[in-house]
Amino acid sequence: MSLPSSLPRNAWLTVWLLWPVALLNYLDRQMLATMGLSIKQDIVELQSAQTYGNLMAIFMWVYAICSPLGGAIADRVSKKWLIVLSLVVWSTVTLLMGHVHGYNELYWLRAAMGVSEAFYIPAGLALIADYHRGPTRSLAVGVHMSGIYLGQALGGLGGWVAQEVSWRAAFQGCGYIGVGYAFVLVAMLSNAPQEVKREATSDELVPEVQPVDWVGFAILILCFSLPSLPGWAVKNWLPTLLQDSFHMDQKSSGIWATSVVACSSFIGVLIGGRLSDRMSGMDVRGRTWVSAMGLLLLMPALTGLGMAPNFAVAIISAALFGIGFGLFDTNNMPILCQVVPPRMRATAYGVLNCVGIGAGAALTPILGKMKDQGVPLSQGFALCAIPAVTACILMVSLRPKSNG
Repeated sequence: MSLPSSLPRNAWLTVWLLWPVALLNYLDRQMLATMGLSIKQDIVELQSAQTYGNLMAIFMWVYAICSPLGGAIADRVSKKWLIVLSLVVWSTVTLLMGHVHGYNELYWLRAAMGVSEAFYIPAGLALIADYHRGPTRSLAVGVHMSGIYLGQALGGLGGWVAQEVSWRAAFQGCGYIGVGYAFVLVAMLSNAPQEVKREATSDELVPEVQPVDWVGFAILILCFSLPSLPGWAVKNWLPTLLQDSFHMDQKSSGIWATSVVACSSFIGVLIGGRLSDRMSGMDVRGRTWVSAMGLLLLMPALTGLGMAPNFAVAIISAALFGIGFGLFDTNNMPILCQVVPPRMRATAYGVLNCVGIGAGAALTPILGKMKDQGVPLSQGFALCAIPAVTACILMVSLRPKSNG
């Protein structure tokens, strides 16, 4: 990967330092979805699918509510130290989750994880955007997002660890790793120098004083929140769907569900990042076109997951979903940079996180309640294609005025 001569010092080092943080951010939250059977043996309240859905949803609601606050703080304080603090707190919470003995303890620790993790993504992406202000922005975000998807894939190993060792060991091990890595960030991570923040390359056409494009931001909010419905449905319920539809055990369903979606998303964000950077050089709407292509792929993917006649079709559909979501996901912050000036980017992304995670939090227990009432998860997955297509149409209608 070559560095353009205009790229500031530490630009790619920052991305690679944040990559493990992104991995842990999703690994720690995702393990609960893949270790459900083992945890339910020890905590009987979770044997209700609706209660289990509520446990997953409390993280999402708290995360959603705290995301705008986390973004607003990130725009006003040192992003480095906010990232370090966030990592230490959520890793400590993950460690403590390995010691719980009841539903209430797990519930409130899950809520605390939502608070602490909400402060990372807006700060981390805004810091990357500070350094990558030209034709490497989508790729840089894509590399960072690949860490998220690898974390999601490794979350599938949580089911294996829970089945072969214990679910407590999985939580405790990840907690210790996160606390240890915080010391690496303290030593090596740095904020973008003020001269880098002020400097505009030939592609940086959004000056610090430009007002927010409120129409574009409103459309982007919808484009972010609607795909979150199927996104969180897949993250939280795909292992259970595979168990119900194909009689798989916890270890196999967790590994297949998370690894296929995450690995294909890993590919999607890298391809999408490179493609978007090139297309944005030819057309100011280049990034939105790539994002729309990804959203369009979600429709056949979700329909396939919901109507899969066999395991092979389900896995192919899951892979297609991952590629499509990766194309979409790698462009959210770069497109946001086209409608919001630098001084407000973390705050704005926090708002996007709020509405996106909130949408998923609303849907997650509903799917659990439907399952308790005898409605197959496959029907809910198929219906999620509707908001994905709606988001695709809205993304095509977005009219950014600059490359940001």
